[in-house]
Amino acid sequence: MGDHDTVRVRLRAALRADDPWTALYLLNTDRPGPLAGAVEELYRSDTDHTAFRPYLTWLLRSLGEPGDAVLLRLLAAPGLAADDRQDLLRAAVVRGLRLPAELLHTYAQDAPASSGGNAGTGGSPAPELVDAMGLSGDPSFAPRLGALLEDPAAPRGRAALALGRLGARAWTAPIAGRLSEVTGLDHTVFTVALELMGDPAAVPHLLRWLAESSEERVYDVHHALVRLTGRDPLLPERASGATYAAAVRAAWADGRTERTPAVVRDLAVESGARARFSVDEGAGRIRVAFDPPSPGSSWPRWDRCLTFDRKPLYRVGSLCDTCELVLTLLDWPDDEAARIAARMRGRLADLDRLDTELLSEWSPVLAELETGHYRALLLDLPLEQVAEPARSWWYRRAAARAEADGDDGERPECDRPEDYWPGVAHFQLTAPVPGGRVPFTYGAFLPSQPPEALDPAAVARHAAAVAAGERPAAVVLGWIDDRYVEALHEERWLVGAILDGHHRLAAYAAAGVPARVLLLARVGEGSGADGGLEGLAEVAAAYGCRE
Repeated sequence: MGDHDTVRVRLRAALRADDPWTALYLLNTDRPGPLAGAVEELYRSDTDHTAFRPYLTWLLRSLGEPGDAVLLRLLAAPGLAADDRQDLLRAAVVRGLRLPAELLHTYAQDAPASSGGNAGTGGSPAPELVDAMGLSGDPSFAPRLGALLEDPAAPRGRAALALGRLGARAWTAPIAGRLSEVTGLDHTVFTVALELMGDPAAVPHLLRWLAESSEERVYDVHHALVRLTGRDPLLPERASGATYAAAVRAAWADGRTERTPAVVRDLAVESGARARFSVDEGAGRIRVAFDPPSPGSSWPRWDRCLTFDRKPLYRVGSLCDTCELVLTLLDWPDDEAARIAARMRGRLADLDRLDTELLSEWSPVLAELETGHYRALLLDLPLEQVAEPARSWWYRRAAARAEADGDDGERPECDRPEDYWPGVAHFQLTAPVPGGRVPFTYGAFLPSQPPEALDPAAVARHAAAVAAGERPAAVVLGWIDDRYVEALHEERWLVGAILDGHHRLAAYAAAGVPARVLLLARVGEGSGADGGLEGLAEVAAAYGCRE
């Protein structure tokens, strides 16, 4: 039996399994080309595609470029049934594919409308077609999309996002002018559309609407103003509700939109191991930011990334507190990231306490952070370096949940360690943080440079210093992340990115000596921000550097 026949037999067996979804998940996809070909063959078979269409389109979405090529070929096939076209078009949108404009114009003439009438006779096109128009890069779709903004029965939020993706700035004012008409999630969608547009012409509209809008809409408007102007004024720590809305309005009341130099203020040393400071008009070069909305998603603000100079480094996932926390490596920062962090290095060689002079000296570096209120903790953390997915807390936490529930610890066959792995070797606490309110508080610090690039000689030098009693410190930008996974399991993470000190942490881990770490953690303000003061206090109590 040839390779193609073998793949096809395995695919058919997975589709006919008692649990097809799990069987497809387990299907070997390390050769996506042959598998994509087998999927295409079954999809073109009238009998097979009718029975298995949802599974086949889902599988194509998971096969990368070979699956994308099949989607494009199937969508271009003549005589495609309406249900097939809708299913394939949704899959193409989720993949973010740019479909030929001619194909979409054809679909716009005869695709079923989402509500009333026919798209070819002026009815509203289906949402997935609207999404595809926005991904096309073709400005000729802008007038049709703009017309949808007038129709409350149309998918006008998706039309606004599509216009934003096209950068059709002629529609900036119409989108901004309808902020007073839309509520709830649609209001967020329209402000995100303006962020995607990137047009400063939206700013006067946003400022006027900020003064008039209700309390629950203020966060959206403030977020859009920060993105479009670059100005990021400091708001009161942990403000919420009416207090937050009043603070935002006051910050923009004078109409000033120009950025001013960043200022580090309110420095206060609480002990040799704990301090606080605030960054006003921070440069935001290192920050956790929302991703652009995923095509086809109902949520305009969902996934986030840890970014440097707007370049995504790690996918952080959503704010949904019943979802798993998962971090995934996307790319490495440019060399400038290491150069910025290295400006703190002179005082880190043997750091044993925090003081106001030290933090003032580091103010130029701290000003590179995002606007906000911060805690600085000097910690001695028992860390280990982990390079195997099965040893990482990202995977081991599920076993801890099963034990807490009294389960036998058996894992589903599809539950693989590599599916939880952040994609890179990292440092983690050797055990959950003791004494916390939440049963399990894990800790993981991820690198900002490739681990394989570490210089063994530099690690050896730091190891010798540690053996001699010195305590060189690493600098980590971190935060507390609280979850209530599946509304069943309370889980807390101390997580962060190493800004400086990769060699030092490697030396500590190899020696089995608690690592001296300067943790810089932003604490929350406003809607949707992380707080974590309780978690930080528990970490400080367990691991704070003793004077």
